[in-house]
Amino acid sequence: MQPLGYGAWNEAGFEFYERLFDGLKKRGLHAHLTLNHWDLPQALQERGGWANRDTCDHFVRYALEVSRRFGSRCASICTHNEPWVIAVLGHEHGIFAPGLKSRATAIQVAHHLLLSHGLACRAIRESGVHTQLGIVLNLSPIYPASDSEQDIQKARLDDGLNARWYLDALAARGYPQDVLAYLGQDAPVFSAEDMQAIAQPLDYLGVNYYTRNFSSTGNPWDVHSTGNEVTDMGWEVYPQGLTELLCRLHTDYSFARLRVTENGAAFKDELIDGAVDDSRREDYFARHILATLDAIRQGVPVDANFAWSLMDNFEWASGYAKRFGLVHVNYPTLKRTPKRSAYWLRDFLEA
Repeated sequence: MQPLGYGAWNEAGFEFYERLFDGLKKRGLHAHLTLNHWDLPQALQERGGWANRDTCDHFVRYALEVSRRFGSRCASICTHNEPWVIAVLGHEHGIFAPGLKSRATAIQVAHHLLLSHGLACRAIRESGVHTQLGIVLNLSPIYPASDSEQDIQKARLDDGLNARWYLDALAARGYPQDVLAYLGQDAPVFSAEDMQAIAQPLDYLGVNYYTRNFSSTGNPWDVHSTGNEVTDMGWEVYPQGLTELLCRLHTDYSFARLRVTENGAAFKDELIDGAVDDSRREDYFARHILATLDAIRQGVPVDANFAWSLMDNFEWASGYAKRFGLVHVNYPTLKRTPKRSAYWLRDFLEA
């Protein structure tokens, strides 16, 4: 909405979303808005991007403007989608934009993302906008690959880097001491005031879940060794991990509300005679919905489960090769064809 990250707003962009909100309302659909799903104005990246603390201030101004215009039309607003991906895959592993490879930069970016989340939530609430505010994390249970003490310790550390770093800060516990000790000189620069700002009350915590992970100090874990189904992304299908994760979040952190904001699977879908028989995706959704219900029955306050995704789309570093959609997209023509899973989900929801 601000091509330069500051200055004039892109009114044509806002008009597009006005039409989108109108279309959703006409169809009886609630809008759940995400402010940042990994894109950043190039002008801000050239000034250091999320490694530059000033980007937090730009984000707050952007969040205020979007919430001022659309807050009353949203069922909820999410500040950031998967900050771990932005920080680690973008700044440490170099897989996603901006393609950097520095752990120290990645950890500082992670801090700035959390800080901008807290500052934006506080500013939106102080502006008088009334809607649910939250953040979305990609989370997975992490198991040691063996019973060795080394693998057990590594699983604990990996959980700290991937989950507790974000969860503890959001829950007003500060950053985990074991992770800070491990990071050493790569630890971020932050203040007590920063941590207070991050720990704003959450109306919900969004959880993106796809699979579980294993930690090993030896050979890389072979995902096929479990004997379970594996998706086209190379991810094990493990629905009970979602139940475990939701129960752990409720027990360890007691967030007021949890929301499964992404859950789905990529498979090699084929359009044959005008139809896509993706029974494996249908089964995936059915089993993970049941896993969510299992957590609810155990007292976990989960209020939603979003399928990822409505349509086949650009899957970042994988391009258009991986299909997650309920609706098949012919990329050359953009023709859309609902898959078998789309009809199944429609019938399930109507029933």
